Amino acid sequence: MLIPTSETDAAYIIRNAAGQGKRLAICGGNTRSGLGQVVEAAEVFSARGLSGIVDYDPAEMVMTAKAGTPVAEIEAALARNRQMLAFEPMDHRGIMGTSGEPTIGGAFAANVSGPRRFVAGAARDSLLGIRFVNGRGEAVKAGGRVMKNVTGLDLVKLLAGSFGTLGFLTEVTFRVLPVPPAADTLVVSGLDDETAAKAMATAMSLPVEVSGAAHLPFTVRHRFIGGRLPEGEATVLRIEGLAASVEARAQKLAAVMEAFGPVTRLGAADSATLWRDIRDVAPYADGTSRPLWRVSVAPSAGHQLVAALRLEAGIDAFYDWQGGLVWMRMEADAEAELVRRYIRALGGGHATLVRAPDRIRAATSAFEPQPDAVAALSARIRKTFDPAGIFSPGRMSGRGGAV
Repeated sequence: MLIPTSETDAAYIIRNAAGQGKRLAICGGNTRSGLGQVVEAAEVFSARGLSGIVDYDPAEMVMTAKAGTPVAEIEAALARNRQMLAFEPMDHRGIMGTSGEPTIGGAFAANVSGPRRFVAGAARDSLLGIRFVNGRGEAVKAGGRVMKNVTGLDLVKLLAGSFGTLGFLTEVTFRVLPVPPAADTLVVSGLDDETAAKAMATAMSLPVEVSGAAHLPFTVRHRFIGGRLPEGEATVLRIEGLAASVEARAQKLAAVMEAFGPVTRLGAADSATLWRDIRDVAPYADGTSRPLWRVSVAPSAGHQLVAALRLEAGIDAFYDWQGGLVWMRMEADAEAELVRRYIRALGGGHATLVRAPDRIRAATSAFEPQPDAVAALSARIRKTFDPAGIFSPGRMSGRGGAV
């Protein structure tokens, strides 16, 4: 494994690799290895040697860090100032069966976004500026420390979600947010998938500022917060803010949700654990390599997709983002053609094969296939950034939009 300790070292290694036509598998802490197509590369090229917080002003709520800085170190520094990463980056180690430490550069390179995504935006929406080395071994800076600085802003967004196929991130600058003083989660019990979708839509239409909305069917309910959720399916709704405001909004929301089913409240500690379990896809951190899909569709279409697939394949699933993010574990084959056919029939979306045995990954497009015109544009962009094609070749074959 190649682990540069400076941007200059990274540029030197990349220039040499390009000159020799040597392919590099780009990674941060390598906690997402196995996601995407099987990459055939001579060396793993990791950013974990580029570590440390470069600049952090809590008053400005902006941080700059080297790309290999562990997410845990970032979160610890923020916690000391009651601040947080708004996009709740998930930890893939459980579902991928990997070790190491997730890095902040890896979180942005994969555009990793958790339960708050549907109200606070994705990882890329927090990213203000970057430094990276392109496939020629040239150091490039884009963006800045404020959103009003639009110079290179599109380039910043382009690198986010590119999984290291366009450049090797060396430094990232991003905005952070205050930690809400209080949080609670309402649990509506016993709803089937369709009724839960209606309940979540109703909750989102109310002026109560729900910051998390998920549905946990009976098959997965026991895998959250140590099995302490109430009996039956659990539709969970998070409210955050000032303590008095949380209490008032929770009471208003509960009064409406009681029309759908029994309502209970978790309290702050169990609420935090629950949303961490949802973020990290706890039910499918099962020590297996059974195919696992991450599907983004319209919130009203998630349960329809699962119902249709269950008529033809063995599948287990739960829902985040008000039903618009579906985590689906297949019991046998990945059924990629079937999954994508039903997604198209329900109005479109994006499906990413997050985990599967190597034989399935080798034969299956892990990312949503692109229309020919978009694929041709993507190929030209990659040729511009990485002329020799040395960065993680094949990882994003069939790449669709990252969400």
